[in-house]
Order: sequence, then structure tokens, then C-alpha cells
Amino acid sequence: MTYCAIDFGTSNSALALPAGDAVRLAPVEGDHTTLPTAIFFNTDEEAIVYGRAAVAAYIDGFDGRLMRSLKSILGSALAEGVTELGDGSAVKYTDVISTFLVYLKKRGEACAHAPIERAVLGRPVFFVDDDPRADLLAARQLEAAAHAAGLREIHFQYEPIAAAFDYESRLDREALVLVADIGGGTSDFSLVRVGPERMRRLERKDDVLAHHGVHVAGTDFDRRVELATILPELGYKAIDPEGREVPNRIYFDLSTWHLVNTVYTGKRVGELRLMRHLYRDSRHHDRLMRVVEQRLGHALVARAEEAKIGVAAGGQTSIDLDDVETDLRLAFDEAQLVEAGVDELHRIVDAARETVRAAGIAPRDVGALYFTGGSTGLTFLTRSLTEAFPAAQPVFGDRLASVATGLGIHARRIFR
Repeated sequence: MTYCAIDFGTSNSALALPAGDAVRLAPVEGDHTTLPTAIFFNTDEEAIVYGRAAVAAYIDGFDGRLMRSLKSILGSALAEGVTELGDGSAVKYTDVISTFLVYLKKRGEACAHAPIERAVLGRPVFFVDDDPRADLLAARQLEAAAHAAGLREIHFQYEPIAAAFDYESRLDREALVLVADIGGGTSDFSLVRVGPERMRRLERKDDVLAHHGVHVAGTDFDRRVELATILPELGYKAIDPEGREVPNRIYFDLSTWHLVNTVYTGKRVGELRLMRHLYRDSRHHDRLMRVVEQRLGHALVARAEEAKIGVAAGGQTSIDLDDVETDLRLAFDEAQLVEAGVDELHRIVDAARETVRAAGIAPRDVGALYFTGGSTGLTFLTRSLTEAFPAAQPVFGDRLASVATGLGIHARRIFR
């Protein structure tokens, strides 16, 4: 019998195992030690696939139900509901999360050659902003899903604090670090005292000076990119013949992963067909209907994400919408990304400042900014945070693995 640490992320997940006096990341998809938090119920082949394989099966055109951003539904009314799989059957959302955790657990057991019934799970500082009851409900839902997956003993640790443990393992002196864990669904911050002497302690409560977070991160930038660039080509913010804006709910649903499937129902498709007279430019309606009837919604969200990543890597890119309309391509650059996500950017930077204010620490006294999480690959975001704490040394951890490694370090302290 052994134990593990699970980083169940909005966009990517990972699992850490003990390895002597250290920890190691388990291969969870082929040789990869991280996998996209995605699950595809393939009704064509009566199979369930995960991670990159899930996204690939969906893109290849198999019938079924693709789900991503599973973590984002926790704490909402949707979490207790069911989703249809496309073959007449349905499954509870919380059972989908359990199924995903079972997969992670089995991959860990295969790597450890031992059963796993004990685990440390990461959690964001807040699952739900400004709603303590919903936040508590989300934590209970995740704990119940983990128990249903076969984990008997469960401990939670805040994800940014776990990242601080990973950073601490590399230090030779004490430091005051602001951990910025910015992933797919949440931006979490913890101000932590770290150092070689402190890491020997099991109880670290007094070393955590403050933590704060907002439910804004990578998927919100994806949504803004889609609304700002792709969806106007389908009529978003178009003006009808009477000078009013075309109803926009369809566009908000198309840009939100866990709501995309709701636009494919017969009733909604029928309603959209009847709205053709509202579009001055009939091409907008034609494109919208093509997306809905051919179920291209998730593909559009993926294009927005790819455009964001492309800009982060090279400054500019293009968005290929050839499957919506032949030769339809859109230019996209960092200036457009910053403009699209300016509100989200301000909320994230304000959350970092609030963390330090809550601790009673002046920004100039923060010694280091430790960046982890997939969205810290966005240069304009990390630049804005660095400018908010000019005396802090920016340090970049493993964007996708720092939290899992830190959770593993914490798990060793608990279970040993």
C-alpha cells in the first residue's frame, strides 16, 4: 500500500508518487507526466478515453461527449446535474470527475506497483469567488468524488502553497515568496516564508502569511479571445435591422467549454434557424448555423486557446476557420490578446496585491515571485505581475508540474 498526490487541474492534471527521500511524477499518458483534464465518452466504440487521446478522438469525428474544464463546474448547480452522452444515456457530472480520478489513480498504481488508498489533493484557494457556501460545496463534491474513486484517506492542500514547497526545496536561505499559481480556471496567490530550516517542519500554518485567489485564469482568456475575434464573424455584436444588438446568449454559451453542448439541442437549433431575419449580413447566420449543425463549438474554443498559445510563443499568429467557411482566416497578435483580456488581467493583478495587503506586507518587501501554472506562459501577464512587485525576483517553476511536485512533498510529510 502506498500513497500519492493528485493535482486535478482545470486544464491539466498530474500525479506524484514517493521515490525514496524524494518524489517523482508518474507517467499518466504514455510517457507524459501531465495530461489534459479531458474525457471523451466515445459512443461509436463504446469506450472512454482521456487526455490527449480524448481530444484527438473528438477531433477525428467520433460520436460521443467530450468534456474539459471539469473542475470549473464544482460548486455550481450544474455539478449535481447530468449530461447526455449522445446515445440516449446520461451520466452525473460528479461521476465524470470520479471516473477521471479513477484513471489517474490506476496510472499511479501501475507506476508504483502497489494499490493506492491515501492521497493529498490540491485545491484552489477559492473554487468559487465571493460565495463561501458554494466554495464549501465544491470542496465537498471533490472529496466525495475522490472517495468514490477509491481513495480512503484524503488530505487537501492549497495549490499555491504546494508550489511554494517545490520552490523551497531549491533554496539555501530563507525568503518571503509570493507564489502565483495561474492555471486554466483559477489564479491563486500565497505569501509564504520558505527556507531550508522551515521545510523540516510538518506544520507550516504560521509560515503562510496570506492567501487569496480569483476564479479567473487561462480559460477566461480563451473565452475573451473567441468573443473578440472568432464569434464576431458569426454575428456576435452584430446590429439587427431595427438597430438593436443580435441576442448574444448563444455566443456566450459557444465560448464556454461546459456549456457548448447545450447549444446542440433540437429546440435551440430550431430557434436559431428562425432568427435569420435578425442578421443584416446573412453570412453571419450561415456561419453560426454551420457551427451549430456540424457541432464545431468545442473546435472553436480550441482555436481560441491555440491562438492565445501561439501569441505567447511568437507574438502573432492566425486563426484558421476553414471548416466554418472556406479561406476564412483571422490575424491575431499580442495587442489584441491584451485588449481582449484586460479586465481579467486587472482582476488577477489586483488579487496578487490583495494577498500582500492582507498580510500587512509592503510590496517592496516581497523577495521573490514564483510563477507556476500553464497560464504563466503569457508574457504580458507575468510582466504585469512583476511590475506590481518591482523588488521581487521573478522565478519560473515548471508550469505544469510544480504543484504536483509540491503536493508530493507535502504527502511525504503527512504519510511518513
